[in-house]
Amino acid sequence: MKINSIKVRRKPKQSRARFTQDALVDSFVQLLLEKEATAITIREITDLAGVGLGTFYEYFSQKEDLLALTIHHYVQRNAHALQQATETTLKQNTNLKTYINTLIHLQIASIAEKSHLWQKLFLLERQISNIDIYQKHYLQHVQTWCFALKQHPDHTLIDVESLALNIHRISYGFISQALLVSQRTPDWKLIEQDIHMAIYGFVQTV
Repeated sequence: MKINSIKVRRKPKQSRARFTQDALVDSFVQLLLEKEATAITIREITDLAGVGLGTFYEYFSQKEDLLALTIHHYVQRNAHALQQATETTLKQNTNLKTYINTLIHLQIASIAEKSHLWQKLFLLERQISNIDIYQKHYLQHVQTWCFALKQHPDHTLIDVESLALNIHRISYGFISQALLVSQRTPDWKLIEQDIHMAIYGFVQTV
């Protein structure tokens, strides 16, 4: 079932409501690590979260809305992690190429740490997200890379928007396909090397 938009019946404005919604998301993620999304019931999610069915329907009209919100949360977390890594990496006073490579390394390390979950999320994204939602998430990643590149002192020497787009095209493609097309654990070191090689042509003049 494709979701046209993320529909949340009740947007949490207080800390308690936020805690409840996060508990539902976290419970779904925990169950997702054990079984396929289609096999997970709303009752299982609410039991694990320690809330009743009525509470679930205060926030969501159907399970797919929770699934879509979960994907959105992890996209947000990934973007936030990249922004935080930007601040730390800038302190190392590296050139632009090394700066980009370091950010990619940190991003891959974060995904590799939870590779089974990310495999499920990438697949779920393709199953329930319509083109508008997919494009919004894709654009957010590109904008996050734009932000990261603009923080480097040498950003005026490059076309930031074009480079950000290509970095995400390459890294997203390599990482998502590595998780989806093979039953084996990806060789993350080799994937990182391949990503660096693919991006090198876009930054070799800097």
